[in-house]
Amino acid sequence: VSASKASNADDGKGRSKKFNKRMDEEISSDSENESRKQQENEDDEIEETPQEKKLRLAKLYLEQLREEEDKRAEQESFEADLIAGRLQEDVLEQKGKLQRLIANELIAPDPAEVRLLRGHKLSVTCLVITPDEKYIFSASKDCSIIKWEVEGGKKVHKIAGGRKGTEARHVGHTAHILCMAISSDGKYLASGDMNKLILIWDPVTCKHLYKLKGHRDAVSGLAFRRGTHTLYSASHDRSIKVWSVDENAYVETLFGHQDMITGLDCLSRERCVTAGGRDRTVRVWKIAEESQLVFHGHEGSIDCIQLINEEHMVTGGDDGSISVWTVNKKKPVSTVKQAHGSHGNTGLEQPYWVSSVAALHNSDIVASGSHNSSVQLWKCGQGFRGLEPLFSVPMTGFVNSLKFSNSGKFLVAGVGQEHRLGRWWRIKEARNGLYIIPLKRQAQEQEVVQ
Repeated sequence: VSASKASNADDGKGRSKKFNKRMDEEISSDSENESRKQQENEDDEIEETPQEKKLRLAKLYLEQLREEEDKRAEQESFEADLIAGRLQEDVLEQKGKLQRLIANELIAPDPAEVRLLRGHKLSVTCLVITPDEKYIFSASKDCSIIKWEVEGGKKVHKIAGGRKGTEARHVGHTAHILCMAISSDGKYLASGDMNKLILIWDPVTCKHLYKLKGHRDAVSGLAFRRGTHTLYSASHDRSIKVWSVDENAYVETLFGHQDMITGLDCLSRERCVTAGGRDRTVRVWKIAEESQLVFHGHEGSIDCIQLINEEHMVTGGDDGSISVWTVNKKKPVSTVKQAHGSHGNTGLEQPYWVSSVAALHNSDIVASGSHNSSVQLWKCGQGFRGLEPLFSVPMTGFVNSLKFSNSGKFLVAGVGQEHRLGRWWRIKEARNGLYIIPLKRQAQEQEVVQ
C-alpha cells in the first residue's frame, strides 16, 4: 500500500507522476508523428523519378514553344497584313489608281512659318529636293546652282555661273539654267541650260561628272526615270532625248511636237509626258513601243506639266487655266479657268499666266503658281475629277518652280522678279529666292494637343 501510495504521490500541483509521464509520452509521440509526416512530404517532393522529371520538363518546354508560336503567329499575321497593304498600294501605284486622300487634313500655314532662302542674284528658274529631303538644289538666270540645307536653311555649296564666252574653261553653266532633275537614289543631279547643254553632277560633293551634248536649242525639261539612271530631256528644238547617265551615253531621240517643248516629267514606267507650248498638246511618250499619245485642251501655250501618278497629270498654261488629265482620255478630266484671277483694265483683262504646277505623288493635292502674289493649293476630287481651291499662300513675284517633298511635309517655291522663260514683266518688290512652305495636317495637330 505504501509503495502504491509512493508511486501515486502528488507532484505538488495535484497531479500524479504517472499521469504526467503518460502526458509526456503522448506529446512526444504527436511531435514525432508531425515531424515524420513533414519528412514524408519532403521525401515525396524530392523523390521524383528521372522519368517524371523528363516528362515535367518536356511539358514546360512544349508550353514555352506554344507561347512563342502564338506570339510569332500574331507577329507574322501583322506583318502579312502590312505587306499585303504595301503590295496593294504598289499595285495601285503601278496602275496609276492610287490616290491618298489627305487634302482635307491640310491646314493653311501661318505666313510667319514660311521661310525665305536668299542667295541668287537673279530669278530662280527651277529646283529639286533630294530624296532624303535634307537638301534642296536651286538654279537661276544667274547661271548658278546652290545647294541648301532644309533644316537650317544654310547655303551648303554654290556652283558659280560663268560669263558668256567662257564655256571652254568654266566648270558650270554660262547661260540661264531652265531645268533640273535628281535621280531617285540621289546619285546624280542633272541641269539643263539655254546653251543646249546638260551637265551631270554628284549631288553629295557637287563635283562635275559629265557633259551631255546633242540638243540644238535650249534644254527646257529633265527627268530621271524612277529607280534607274535613265534621263529624259526635252528641248526648244521640239525633240526629246533619252540618255544613259551611268554610261555617259546618248540612247535615242523622239520627235512629234510642233513647237518648243516647255516641260517634261516621268515616274517609274518607261514613258514620259511633255507639254508642247504653243502647239497646245500634251504628249505621253511610250519609249519601248516607240509611240505617243496626243492630248488637246488648253487655249494657249502649255507652260508646265507634272505627273500626279502613273495615269494622271496636271498642266498649267498662259491661258490662265489648270487642267487635270488621265492617259485614257484625249481631253482634260477637269479644268479651272482663270485659276489665279486676271489683271488689266476693264474690258482688256488678261488671265494671270500659270507659270508652275506641282503634285504630291499619289495623293489628291496639287499646287500652282503665277505672279498674282500667291501660291494656290488645290484638292483633286474623287478619281481626279474636279479641282477645288484649298488655300493660298501669299508670295510676291513669279513662282517659276514648285516642288512637294516626297513625304508631303513641305512645299518649296522658286520665286523671281521675272518669268523663267522671258522678260515680259519685272516685279521689283519681289525677292529672288526659295520659299519653304510647311504643310501641317490636322491629325498631327491633335497629336500635339494630346
